[in-house]
Amino acid sequence: MVYVFVLIGSFVGICGIVGLKILVRNRTVRRFVRSVRYRTALAERRGLNAVEERPICRTKKSPRVSAMEMQRVRSLFRNAEKAVAQGKMEEAERLFIQALTIDPTACDVRAELAKLYLTTNREPKAEALYKELLQHQDDVSFHANLGLAYYRQEKFIDACRSYQEALNRDPKNPERSAALGRACIAAQRFEEAAPLLEKAADRMGRNTEILRLLAECYMQLGTRERAEFTYRRINRLEPYDEVVKAKMAELART
Repeated sequence: MVYVFVLIGSFVGICGIVGLKILVRNRTVRRFVRSVRYRTALAERRGLNAVEERPICRTKKSPRVSAMEMQRVRSLFRNAEKAVAQGKMEEAERLFIQALTIDPTACDVRAELAKLYLTTNREPKAEALYKELLQHQDDVSFHANLGLAYYRQEKFIDACRSYQEALNRDPKNPERSAALGRACIAAQRFEEAAPLLEKAADRMGRNTEILRLLAECYMQLGTRERAEFTYRRINRLEPYDEVVKAKMAELART
């Protein structure tokens, strides 16, 4: 009988101990939860709102959709070219922009839009587009047209830099030398301009515009004999140009 009481007492004691541990554990958990809620509420009061994380969903275009978009871009591009040929520049601009809205990576569309801006005297826009184009494609015409955009905005140092890049990629083209020489004169870099214009004049000897620039460059450098010789070359090509005759007479008197 005694053993029965001992057994029952032991069982009750064990149950009490287990119950106490469970109670303590639950209280600890509840305390932790309350502390988390408190810190969250405090953070929200301070303006630190939690952001719900969501998986990034990338929609994949089917080949059919991509082909349809490409066809649409080409159609807009052709219509824009027709508008340019007809002198409808505003319509062409709208069509180019619409094509880029569909495919922002279309380099040919972006290049034609940049050219349109350049031909319609919107040099800042052309400059921005050519800069973007050159980040993706190292094309000699992009460097040259960027140089022209700079030149028209009287950013002559930048123009020299862009024209030099174009000349580096197309060194045998005399027009590249002439463009860089013209920019160097505008930037008052006459010593750099002279050999460039000489090179262009050797290949384009009947281009009197280049010869005039070269003669003026020689005048700035003080090489009057070379200036007189160059004016004589112009006079042979344009014998009725009174300005050239006056320059020759002035040099002959000194």
